[in-house]
Amino acid sequence: MPYVRPTSSARRRRRREAGFAQAWHALFALAVAGAGAAMWAAGLAPPGVETAALAAVCAAAAFGALLSGLGAPGRAITILVWAVASTAAVQLTGGAGGPLAAWCLAPLAAAAAFRQSGLLAFGAAAAVGVAGVSALAGALLPLPQAAENGAGWLSLIATLTTVLGFAAALISLHAAAAGEARARDEAETELREALDHQPQLLLTLYPAGRILTAYGADLVSAPPRRLRDRQFADFVALEHQLAVDEALQTAARDGSAQVFFAPAYDPNGWLELTLRRLTGNRLAAALRDARAQRARELELEQARASAEQQNAGKSRFLANMSHELRTPLNAIMGFSDIMRQRLFGPMADRYTEYAELIHESGSHLLELINDVLDMSKIEAERFELAREEFDVRDAVNAVLRLMRGQAERNGVILRGVLPAEPLEADADRRAIKQITLNLVSNALKFTPRGGTVTVTVQAAGDVLELIVTDSGVGIAPDDLERLGRPFEQAGDAQQRAAGSGLGLSLVQAFAALHGGEMTIESAVGDGTTVTVRMPVLGLAPVTPVAAPAAEA
Repeated sequence: MPYVRPTSSARRRRRREAGFAQAWHALFALAVAGAGAAMWAAGLAPPGVETAALAAVCAAAAFGALLSGLGAPGRAITILVWAVASTAAVQLTGGAGGPLAAWCLAPLAAAAAFRQSGLLAFGAAAAVGVAGVSALAGALLPLPQAAENGAGWLSLIATLTTVLGFAAALISLHAAAAGEARARDEAETELREALDHQPQLLLTLYPAGRILTAYGADLVSAPPRRLRDRQFADFVALEHQLAVDEALQTAARDGSAQVFFAPAYDPNGWLELTLRRLTGNRLAAALRDARAQRARELELEQARASAEQQNAGKSRFLANMSHELRTPLNAIMGFSDIMRQRLFGPMADRYTEYAELIHESGSHLLELINDVLDMSKIEAERFELAREEFDVRDAVNAVLRLMRGQAERNGVILRGVLPAEPLEADADRRAIKQITLNLVSNALKFTPRGGTVTVTVQAAGDVLELIVTDSGVGIAPDDLERLGRPFEQAGDAQQRAAGSGLGLSLVQAFAALHGGEMTIESAVGDGTTVTVRMPVLGLAPVTPVAAPAAEA
């Protein structure tokens, strides 16, 4: 059992008990010593068995005064000392028929002086033992006899000390018991008041629903004192009675359960019932008013639904706008391409330069619009994968050929490490190309001249691993935490202006649509490695070999 530190009131009570016991034993010793001295002065108790008997009891009382403050061990030893001393005193003066026979009850009187009812049985057993030994010794052994002229005085001393000691001890014991009873009544009153005025309704009931006790708030249209022996189902709305009954059975079987229900008297109310199993096939239940919690949950649900509706509206708006913007943009790019190629005749160099700028700007804007359109479809859960079986190397090589020109202009070495054998995948070809394109574009943007970007494609069981590594400037830890969320970008202002912040979020979304994931490893100054894993293969792993590099 764990140790429980006594309260200050318990410590004060123990000090009072020890103080009374010490005073009782001290007064008993003084009374016996004083009576013995008076008899000795009067010549009624010359040195002999009478003096030895009085000294034994006086010593027991003195030991009791010293040992009473030592707690339970001291009290037990004191009662045993009293038993031994009383036995000796009674035997020295003639046994159970002698003048000191009243001291057979001395151990019981000493036990009562400790003001603890639990010690009375021990004291009574010791007293019975003393009386039994004294009677047996008087019948079987030749015991010393007290002098006739002092026997009456010895009997008077033993009787008076025993009676007065008993009286004082029993009065004190009664006062202590009355005080403990008052303390228990006060504690019970305080506990009952706390239970009656706490904000919940506390119940004990059987798993079948019969209520045994009830304390606390009136939550079921009936005061707690009138709930005893009633069925809990009487206070539950009809449509929730089955759920409450299942919760009762679950708590009885598993030890705990929780359920929400509407009360029978108030269809608009909402209560929470928490159940715990007790011994004796009983359940403890706490019932509380959960209307405020339900109102907050409804508000949160409405807010979530509203936010999802607004987000879906935003995605639909972006998707529609992207479609509307792409139509004129395609015309602009087409006409500018015709102009820069001079398909209908020569044109001034200045106009040719303008046409080139218009075409480049239109291409960049079209990429941004396509990214926004794809992200809008994904967020609106309208993007559908066009899965097919194809060689992943073809899709990746197409991106490498497309990005070779940008790599050369940036002065960056673009390498591909692809398997020598076909790598068949069941995936969306355009999504795989878009993943590769976005990762390579990002790597080229953050890799300075003279750097290297490596694209590795390999199989790990049925998982396709697409890894893009660059020797660029790396990504700061703060930026690394944000990347992958829509419109989040890293780098300086010039690098941020070169994109929309949707590239990595689209890569992550496309990977998730294929049941895969994207991970980023980077440190400032040490480059970046982005790995995309997707379970789209059905072939064993193939050892990758280096593909021809596109060097600047």
